[in-house]
Amino acid sequence: MTVTQAPLFGLEQAEPTSDDVYTPAWVFERLGLRFDLDVASPPGGIPWIPADRFFTQADDGLAQPWHGRVWMNPPYSRCTPWVDRFLEHSDGVALLPCNKSRWFATLWEEADALHVSRVFQFVNNVSISFGVIFAAMGDDNVEALRRLGRVR
Repeated sequence: MTVTQAPLFGLEQAEPTSDDVYTPAWVFERLGLRFDLDVASPPGGIPWIPADRFFTQADDGLAQPWHGRVWMNPPYSRCTPWVDRFLEHSDGVALLPCNKSRWFATLWEEADALHVSRVFQFVNNVSISFGVIFAAMGDDNVEALRRLGRVR
């Protein structure tokens, strides 16, 4: 798939921003999955994310072709295009904030499975004041999501 849209970011990221929330290793240990692609990785990637390839802000993951099973923990300041792309791709696991945005209703209706966590501590000591939701697309990913807890 070729995506033709303006780049999401104008500059390469040089340091962490308020959008950088790092998923703890225990999530990947419980999921027990290997990902082909992390579509929204910080510079240098995160060593415990089991992905073969990483797209950083400089790569603009929304402008790149996605392949195989994806891991997606996108910038929370602009989730809509990421959620749309994730649902279109339909193979992977995503970690997103729980909120009342339009994209959340779409995700709720279209994802194959969802797991909600009311309290979640990110690795870089970011504790957000809202819950998070894990979404899965694809049978193997749904089965893996069940290892995190109850799914819908």
